[in-house]
Amino acid sequence: MIFNMMPKSITQTEVQLGPQGRLVIPARLRRSLGFESGDSLIARIEEGRLILEKAETIKRRLKSRFAHLPPTTSLAEELIAERREEAKREANE
Repeated sequence: MIFNMMPKSITQTEVQLGPQGRLVIPARLRRSLGFESGDSLIARIEEGRLILEKAETIKRRLKSRFAHLPPTTSLAEELIAERREEAKREANE
């Protein structure tokens, strides 16, 4: 789920791709999103859209998504156990 953190008055603006495909994010949008010079952004394509997010934003979203898990739960160990069970089933076929 993507949340629009921009005020309604700045929902869209036209930008042009420059030389070598460079994109300048207008200052009003950068301020609204809290983007600052030197920030590292993660770019991904989602349903035909270009999504730019700060790495910190992604980390917060992931921590929130898995906050309900007890601290003793290891998703890596659960995945390994599932794969081992799947491999056993395949070997017995």
